[in-house]
Formats: sequence, structure tokens, C-alpha cells
Amino acid sequence: MKPLCGAALLLLLCAAACAQQNPCICEKNKRVTNCRVANGVCQCESVGSGVSVNCDTLTSKCLLMKAEMRGSKSGRREKPKDAFEDTDGLYDPECENTGLFKAKQCNGTTCWCVNTAGVRRTDKHDADLKCSQLVRTMWIIIEMKHAERNTPLNAESLKKYFKDIIANRYLLHERYISNVLYEKPFITIDLKQNSSEKSPGDVDIADVAYYFEKDVKGDSIFHDNVLNMSIDNERLHLEKTVVYYVDEIAPEFSMKSLTPGLIAVIVVVIVAIVAGIVVLVLTRRRKGKYVKAEVKEMNEMHRGLNA
Repeated sequence: MKPLCGAALLLLLCAAACAQQNPCICEKNKRVTNCRVANGVCQCESVGSGVSVNCDTLTSKCLLMKAEMRGSKSGRREKPKDAFEDTDGLYDPECENTGLFKAKQCNGTTCWCVNTAGVRRTDKHDADLKCSQLVRTMWIIIEMKHAERNTPLNAESLKKYFKDIIANRYLLHERYISNVLYEKPFITIDLKQNSSEKSPGDVDIADVAYYFEKDVKGDSIFHDNVLNMSIDNERLHLEKTVVYYVDEIAPEFSMKSLTPGLIAVIVVVIVAIVAGIVVLVLTRRRKGKYVKAEVKEMNEMHRGLNA
């Protein structure tokens, strides 16, 4: 019996040693650790959450954001305690074990509801906020502006390039790429994927948009695989990239959540309308007084003639 136990123990030790001797590189996510080959697939732990990720496909946006907030243990230097950066749009999210965002996200005692892209879709409230469901983002619009150039890009070449990149680099099925539009200098990509269309094995358009945005801004999530965009063998230089989200259910924002700029525009418009009404009323009053004065003068002239 003892020789059998010893043999079993030896096999386990050999298996562990083999696992340690067969590390792998997660080509589609550099924010991982403890990578190993399992059943022919590179499996790693996502930094910040420890959730196992499959390196053959994209990692969910929620896990990527959590890893970014933690600081990568796979080559990037940890930031000093007091270091800070512009984190507009970036927060430390709560993720489900599946990698999806939890519908309710909080920062201390301040909470808000998000969509499947992790984007806030309500005003911020206290911890008593109820988020009944995780609302699906069904349409993502990626708008880019290229640098000034003398001649426009070839629209067909541009359309083919971005469709190929999104399908091959980000593994999104072409049926979800609804449009690639070029209106110099703007390039617009529409990704549409509602709940009924998405199959279990399909990558999510929110994850695709996040990977793509990181690529074009020079902070690629891929391991040693920088995206160099070129159309007809000419390098494409982008000046600005903005991502818009459309949910299956409309967001729930109140007036107080509007940006100061938009509020200022609304105030100016209201003031202009009120000023126009005041001018109109004063003009009519003056005109009325003028008519009355004319009538009075005519009556006095008639009395003078009759006398």
C-alpha cells in the first residue's frame, strides 16, 4: 500500500513541476498573473480580482478596469502611494464571477447604476440606491477624428480595414459591425448587439470597444502587440477618439446631472427667449401709445375746424 501512495505522491509532484515548467503568455491581456497551460489553453488570473481568464479570447471590461486600478503585477511598476492621474471614467468596479459588472457600483457611500459597459446611467446617490437590473448596452458608437491631411482617405479601403481589424484582432463577428462611416475628418464605427442576438460564445461589444479605445490611445491591453493603423499603406494618425453608449432602456439622469456647459447653454437660450418676449411687449405698448396719441390729435383738429 505504501509503495502505491508513494507513487501517487510522486505523480502529483511531477504534475505540479510540469505545470510550473509550462508557463504561457496571455497574448490578449497583459494585466494578468500566474499563467499556465490547461487543456491546451493559456489560463491566467486577472490582476486585482484573481478571476481565471481564458487567453484565447478577450477579457471582460469589468476585470480589465479592476486590474488597471490595482496596477499590473506583470511588468508595470506600481505607482507611489500619493501619485494621482486623471481617472475620469475609470473606477474600481465590482464584478460578478463571470466578469460582468454588478448593476450597482459604489465609491464609499456614493453609489450609481451602470450598464453592461460599466458606464454610469443614473445620478449618484447614497448607499440605499436600488439597481434592479444590469441594463444592456445594445449600441456603441466609436467616433474618431484623424489629423489634418490634403486628400481624404479612400472610404472603401477604410471600411474594409476597420471591419477586418475588429473581426480578427478583437474577435467580433462581422454581423455586429453595423456600419463604418467616413466623413472627413471623422470616422464612425457602429457596433450593435442586443440581448436576443448575442450567443454565449460571442465577445461583447463593450469589451471590444474598451480594447479598441486602449489601442488607439497607446495603452494596449494586448501583450507586446501594438496596433499600427494604416490605410492603403499610409499611417493613420488620430487626434481624438470618443465612445458613445446606447442602452436597451433609456438612462435615468436628472437636470442636476447635466454638465455645467450644457446648463449654461440652456440658461442663455431661456434668457434670450425672455428678453425677446419683453422687447415684443414693450414695442407693442409703445405702438399702442403712438396710435392713441394720433387719434387724440385728430379729434382736437376736428373740434378746431367745427368751432
